[in-house]
Amino acid sequence: MFLIPRLIVLILFASSGYLIGLKYNYEIYGVLVGSFLGLFAIAVEIKFKKIQLGSVIGGLLGISSGLLFAYLLMLPLKVFLGEEVKAASFILMAVFGYGGLLIGLSKGKAISFAGILRLFRGQGIEENLKILDTSVIIDGRIADVCETGFLEGVFILPQFILQELQHIADSPDSMKRARGRRGLDILHRIQKMSRITVRIVDEDFPNIKEVDAKLVALAKLLNAKVVTNDFNLNKVAELQGVSVLNINELANSLKPVVLPGETMKVFILKEGKEYNQGVAYLDDGTMVVVENARRLVGKNADVTVTSVLQTTAGRMIFSKLKEDYEREELKVAK
Repeated sequence: MFLIPRLIVLILFASSGYLIGLKYNYEIYGVLVGSFLGLFAIAVEIKFKKIQLGSVIGGLLGISSGLLFAYLLMLPLKVFLGEEVKAASFILMAVFGYGGLLIGLSKGKAISFAGILRLFRGQGIEENLKILDTSVIIDGRIADVCETGFLEGVFILPQFILQELQHIADSPDSMKRARGRRGLDILHRIQKMSRITVRIVDEDFPNIKEVDAKLVALAKLLNAKVVTNDFNLNKVAELQGVSVLNINELANSLKPVVLPGETMKVFILKEGKEYNQGVAYLDDGTMVVVENARRLVGKNADVTVTSVLQTTAGRMIFSKLKEDYEREELKVAK
């Protein structure tokens, strides 16, 4: 997308270098210098695109404050330093200027364009904003997490997300219609919570078609976190420097820890994929694969955990029937 404009810039720099070199009979050197400056300008443009507005403002304020502090500190020291005042002044300004720049860059990340506009309107800068994704609203677990008090503050609901929910709720497909109405019910439930403020915002990005891309752009604008359970949105947001709160990751981290050698009682629900296996499920949905348990389908069984496999989709527990595990342990002991 940006290749042609950058190529034009490079050609313009090289042409300018040639024309200037032609005047002094150094055409080749002029082209080389012009091309180098063109490449440098393109590199600077690419680098600055990745820098947030808040970091730039914070860096400028930080280095200005550092230089001002160094200057004020030098005023009483001039009397004592005499001729060495210039060297001391240079050292102080370098140290405080660089220190102020680093502090400004780190603290300036919290500054956003929307926050600056709020200051001009006489409003305070809000922190810890969270933007709700369509998938996490329909999922519904976000309301349960909020009720426990683990999440609080301001939830941002963009108009384009609300419109997407209404479109799903009006779908001719009964399944989609039920999911959309469930999402609207979840929103009403969250709005009634005392710890949570749901704010509907009109910010839209007409040039962006994808809803997920709009969410990421809005999160960068407001310096907010995205609340979702969409794996792809999670990765895209993280690649662009946006913080993500993933409900699925939270659920996986809260599952009880099971260690090899532990015994549990499970209900063998169905046959496994491999020969003679049985499959059971824990209350949190974790799959338990049991060796030699095909004959026990539809019955309860005591099993011993042999290993635990963590995957992106969740956790799988591999186990053996308790009597089989104890029999093997006795053989090893002998």
